[in-house]
Amino acid sequence: MDILFDHASSVMTVVSFITFAGILWWTYVHHKDADFAAAAALPFDDDEEARHG
Repeated sequence: MDILFDHASSVMTVVSFITFAGILWWTYVHHKDADFAAAAALPFDDDEEARHG
């Protein structure tokens, strides 16, 4: 039974690393500069209707 848990731990480590690498790839390699620029500008977007109800 101990061998099963040793292998499960190794598998979860590999799955976690692949997930982490995928997130990094999506963030830095996917080149969504226009989307990131639009999201970065959202706090500075002045929407009069939202402010005055």
